[in-house]
Amino acid sequence: MADPTPEETLLARADGPVTRARLVRDLTALGLREGDVVMFHTRMSAIGYVAGGAPALVGALRETVGERGTLMVTCGWNDAPPYDFTSWPQPWQDAVRAEHPAYDPVVSEADHDNGRLPEALRRWPGAVRSRHPDVSFAALGPAAEELTADHPWDDPHGPGSPLARLVALGGRVLMLGAPLETLTLLHHAEALADAPDKLFVEYEQPVLIDGRRVWRRFRDIDSSGGAFDYSAHTPEGQDPFETIARDMLAAGIGRRGWVGAADSHLFEAGEVLDFGLAWIEERLGGGAAR
Repeated sequence: MADPTPEETLLARADGPVTRARLVRDLTALGLREGDVVMFHTRMSAIGYVAGGAPALVGALRETVGERGTLMVTCGWNDAPPYDFTSWPQPWQDAVRAEHPAYDPVVSEADHDNGRLPEALRRWPGAVRSRHPDVSFAALGPAAEELTADHPWDDPHGPGSPLARLVALGGRVLMLGAPLETLTLLHHAEALADAPDKLFVEYEQPVLIDGRRVWRRFRDIDSSGGAFDYSAHTPEGQDPFETIARDMLAAGIGRRGWVGAADSHLFEAGEVLDFGLAWIEERLGGGAAR
């Protein structure tokens, strides 16, 4: 008898197709509540066959948090010019500067690396998206404007960011089969951490300001390559965010359960920030960051 395919294994673990009603039951059992403000990360393939795909999952999340609840995702910008385009041959740079479309919160696609759900949510009727091109967030619900308004151009993971506001609102973070290394809220801890040798990036991207296309320079922690050198404090080959998240779970922070076939986690945003800050500062040392 042939071994089951990965798809057959997922269906067996999910006990059949994962319907919207099943998603609502599983999300409720995990601890998601009516009225929650929740940022979520999803790996759809881990859940199993979701009847109705991404819209069904967004619908289940909305049903679970209710009319008073708000959903948020990290989007980014799929077609942003690369950071290093300024090192290209001058004619190439000139062409990009002359014609690369400006980031538009309404039409610019979310980064495909973030999966299907950010694009699905940001296109949902009533959703709003923050103005920052590289670090945009989208939200849907009563707190959406409060979460996304006036996203700081510089230090977009720091004070005043959608991540900071998620914490201030007593929000939560839901990981639906998503790898622990994708826990974006830990970038907020990096931005706030008082530790030496913090790494930053500067880059240029076109944005719309008062209806005009303008090239603007941005400064942020290095959220792609790493805001710190974690190599002495993480197992070889393991992403530092996964290490922090596993230590957090070992300390009793967060809830774990199954949503469909997906091993999932639910965290309080404030606890993630506090633990992440303490973890970074205790291991990497105090002092002024450069």
